[in-house]
Amino acid sequence: MKTCEYKLEKLNKLEKGIENAQASIELLELDEDESLYNELNTSLQELEKEIESAKLETLLSGKYDNYNAIMTLHAGAGGTEAQDWTDMLFRMYSMYAEKNGYKIKVLDVLDGDEAGIKSISFLVSGEYAYGYLKAEKGVHRLVRISPFDANARRHTSFASVEVMPEIEEAPDINIRPEDLKIDTYRSSGAGGQHVNKTESAIRITHIPTGIIVACQTERSQVQNRETAMKMLYSRLVEKQELEEMEKLSAIRGDIKKIEWGSQIRSYVFCPYTLVKDHRTNYETSDVQGVMNGDIQEFINEYLKRTSAKGEKNV
Repeated sequence: MKTCEYKLEKLNKLEKGIENAQASIELLELDEDESLYNELNTSLQELEKEIESAKLETLLSGKYDNYNAIMTLHAGAGGTEAQDWTDMLFRMYSMYAEKNGYKIKVLDVLDGDEAGIKSISFLVSGEYAYGYLKAEKGVHRLVRISPFDANARRHTSFASVEVMPEIEEAPDINIRPEDLKIDTYRSSGAGGQHVNKTESAIRITHIPTGIIVACQTERSQVQNRETAMKMLYSRLVEKQELEEMEKLSAIRGDIKKIEWGSQIRSYVFCPYTLVKDHRTNYETSDVQGVMNGDIQEFINEYLKRTSAKGEKNV
């Protein structure tokens, strides 16, 4: 029902935009007003973007495309440099979410030794969050002059991005209590009054599959456990889909080894500026724009490519 209301609201907005444009055109035919012309030109550009967005949503027909997304970022080898890159990617996705009306909630985080993030899991909530963000699955490569290198040498760093739909509960997934190993620990904090003095964080290991999920950001151990169980359901459904479809790209995509040659996208800060997606060959020199969350065109090109090739969207 929520999806239908969303689509109807979007359709009504487009229809109203077209009607307003037609009315402006009729006025311009009667009186060539420059300010009205400029206003119409701006409106038509916005309308074109909204129509393109609506067309792209017709490609989001996968089973889980309209679900919220759980994203997990992992730093590759390289210590502080890779951990800082992971932190930069988290900021990029946070800004993308803000610009597109999504909400982000951090579920679990492991801070870097000196700076950055070793790994982080977070929930992205909103219409078609998984449908769009599944385009980000894979290894992301950074080339830059390292701010952590006293000799100002160029470094290459890697981080992997995993994306799965948030699934509250799957009727065909049976999780037996005896198959779970549940550990509690203290949530990490910045120190001082924010240190959690109780063991409210939860780590759940599903013994038969070896899947591990964790949550430490809720206010109580009960809430952390509920969120961790949602993550476990999502991972088990993901595993089931992969097995049924007999190909690794079904939901999670080919999460390759986090190293040279396996990346889906490269972000080059030096000796030139370029962000290039190696799956679609879409590229831009606006590195700062991308790092500020302007990644929709990369996502759009990926959706068009998978649609053109007839790849199944799950």
